[in-house]
Amino acid sequence: MEKIGRTAVLLLVVSLCMILYVHKGSENNGPKSQKVLPPTASSAGRVEEQQPLAPYLNGRGHVCNVLDYGARATGEDFDTHALQRAIDDCATGDGGLVYVPPGDYLTATLYLRSNIVLYIEQNATIYGSPNQSDYPAEYSRWYVILADSVENVEITGGGTVDGQAEKFVVRYDTRKNIMVSWNQTGDCKGDECRPRLLGFIDSRNIRVKDVFLHQPAYWCLHTVRCNHVVVEGVKIFGDFNIPNNDGIDIQDTNNTRIVNCRIDTGDDAICPKTISGPLFNLTVSDSWIRTKSSAVKFGSDSRHDFHHLRFERLTIVDSHRGLALQLRDEGSISDVVFSDIVLSTRYYDPSWWGGAEPIYITACPRGPSTLVGSISDIQFINIVGTSENGVFLSGSPHSILRRINLQNVTLSFVAAGRSDITESYHDYRPGCQGLVSHNSSGIFVEYAKDVSFEDVTVNWASNLDWDTPFEFTPKSVGRISLSNVVSATFSSDFPFLTEKSGVASI
Repeated sequence: MEKIGRTAVLLLVVSLCMILYVHKGSENNGPKSQKVLPPTASSAGRVEEQQPLAPYLNGRGHVCNVLDYGARATGEDFDTHALQRAIDDCATGDGGLVYVPPGDYLTATLYLRSNIVLYIEQNATIYGSPNQSDYPAEYSRWYVILADSVENVEITGGGTVDGQAEKFVVRYDTRKNIMVSWNQTGDCKGDECRPRLLGFIDSRNIRVKDVFLHQPAYWCLHTVRCNHVVVEGVKIFGDFNIPNNDGIDIQDTNNTRIVNCRIDTGDDAICPKTISGPLFNLTVSDSWIRTKSSAVKFGSDSRHDFHHLRFERLTIVDSHRGLALQLRDEGSISDVVFSDIVLSTRYYDPSWWGGAEPIYITACPRGPSTLVGSISDIQFINIVGTSENGVFLSGSPHSILRRINLQNVTLSFVAAGRSDITESYHDYRPGCQGLVSHNSSGIFVEYAKDVSFEDVTVNWASNLDWDTPFEFTPKSVGRISLSNVVSATFSSDFPFLTEKSGVASI
């Protein structure tokens, strides 16, 4: 009787969850709101419409409780077989909901199927194995949870997926931990040879919502060549001293929305990349970020184009670098808007790329034989920040930055909080010139054309030992427009430039 009563209660709870989800789907994915972004022409010239997410949740799916498939939920015994059987069984017919009740589940790689919801209940944690033998032979498939060539998949429920990163540490270091390397075939190198947490490859109609992604051993959430992806209400935490534990890597993926997330990682928090195809229609909004690297970083993998990306209403705190575009390959970046962002940046350690720049753009070849694309039509609007370094805008003779606009931007510059920071430098890594010793300035521009600064204020702390508000070389910079640009100390209001001016075009 006790078992029957427990099963009845469980079925009632899950049924309510599905009813609520279907109701939300009808609200969020109806005819008036099915699109992540307006229709946009793809690289092939087609106009793509956002498809409704999770159309399979129509009341016909069934529920698969992993305990009914033999899961023990001890955190010590492997539950891989039970979890995978539940996933496979639930994917039959019209699909359904895989229910993971409270408990600890240790697993090797799990493979998601089409038309399922993986519902990880609050107080339930799926732990990834720290053993290489529990992952596929192919490096590119090293994930704790992998969805490959599927559609209509959701991970939700309020529970946790944990990569157990601490079990991959070989030696702890206050700057950057030394990690284990699973490099046995040469397919990966150094810090790249560890498993990621969640992976979606060649898939569509994906949603990750209201889950906690904890301590990834490598990248946390990775999409590859996907279409129509929503990441909503997700919390990510990765140890600050673990290298390459990126938050969300969006690779060759289109029509993506990231909203209401909290990302706290050692490496790049949000990282669009292009390796095998273009990336367009990405919106990131209403999220909180802290990182020992870049809060937002384009690249450095940039072999194909980036187009129509929006970043809005973000809070970035105590990050090593704020908003960064890092072009090193033949792809191009255009039509990008950063708006309504509050940020603070600070120095951590030179072993991490960056040097507390609030805004950072570089375009230069990765190597002597590498072609490099272009960066154009980038807007920074309504940005307020406090930083230990200045804005850095640097193209190269191979790639002139074009039409970069800063509008209604207020930056306050303060002295480095670390007493051991005795030298300033320009950081061109990876490739290019590497680290170059150079005095800091409020705004530095080189190899750029048609750059505008409108209603920009730079404030200076009285104890700051660098005092160059604006630095550029006329031979490499053409047509700079300055309108109501003000430089002031925290206690005074001395105007810097208040009229439009420019230099000869290049």
